[in-house]
Amino acid sequence: MSADLDTLTQAFCSDPAHPQAVRELAALGTPRRYRTGAQLLYEADRGDTLFVVMQGQVRAYGIDPNEREITFGLVGPGDYFGEMALDGGPRSASVITMEPTACALVSRDSLLAYIAKQPTFALDLLGKVTRRARMATNSARNLAFIDVYGRLAQLLGKAAQPQGDGRATLPDNLSHQEIANQVGCTRDMLSRILKDLEGAGYIELQDKRIVLLTKLPARW
Repeated sequence: MSADLDTLTQAFCSDPAHPQAVRELAALGTPRRYRTGAQLLYEADRGDTLFVVMQGQVRAYGIDPNEREITFGLVGPGDYFGEMALDGGPRSASVITMEPTACALVSRDSLLAYIAKQPTFALDLLGKVTRRARMATNSARNLAFIDVYGRLAQLLGKAAQPQGDGRATLPDNLSHQEIANQVGCTRDMLSRILKDLEGAGYIELQDKRIVLLTKLPARW
């Protein structure tokens, strides 16, 4: 282990801002660093490793039967992913890093030994699996029953941060490509919808950042 990773792991494991169980799991794992855009997991691959995120952020996503990419969620420091394949089955999602990221890789044997020592963690693990399964189901349902504009309006409404002057801005880290991924459309289609909304005075694009000027219409 490099001195840099050793220091990062020690700092993470001693930081009370993170759940105790997650810190203890990280201490059992092997730390690794990854560059932006590194593919950590592939959907349907076999795997027996749980990843504890100590630094950075990753995105979990899948591909539907129409080859559309669906984002299931983002995972940041103090959280973990990969738990749904610890039964020896296939991975339920692909995972890619959104920025330089450091993770502690915990083997299935180490995780089972930890659960034997701390059986209450099994409830946390079960809750995590349930929430993520529900999130994946809702994402698939939205793609099936809501049109592209409807999904976009829903996403922008949830992610926009009010500025106090009637406007609302999207977070800097929510790129147009990430919006297209979450909405389930191409980047070109997203650009066309945004251009139309801008022309109608609903939004403003400032250095590729979306600013909502007024509430978006229910239909477009």
